[in-house]
Amino acid sequence: MGMKETTMENRMADIKFSAFSFLKKKLNDEGVDCTSSPLNIPDDISVNALIEHIGLEASDVEAVFLNHKIMPKSTIIQNGDKIALVPPGGIPHHVAAYVGKNNN
Repeated sequence: MGMKETTMENRMADIKFSAFSFLKKKLNDEGVDCTSSPLNIPDDISVNALIEHIGLEASDVEAVFLNHKIMPKSTIIQNGDKIALVPPGGIPHHVAAYVGKNNN
């Protein structure tokens, strides 16, 4: 597990990354700092690709906050974005129902 290797030939983006609950512990155990920390990732990847890149399964993440808004996992990440990953059960039920209908 852990972050996948990225070659120097790839363009990179700098984001601010957070994760909550068991995701935070799981990522910290893998050496990924996820407390509103800067993270250098491949440019023009989706949130789904980021989830895979940092060593998580898609099912580990119920919701994604991108720049303080709930966004689909298919959203392309831009340089400077702020991303927070929320595990299942980490958001209120009525919000989870909305996210489930609109999260790719």
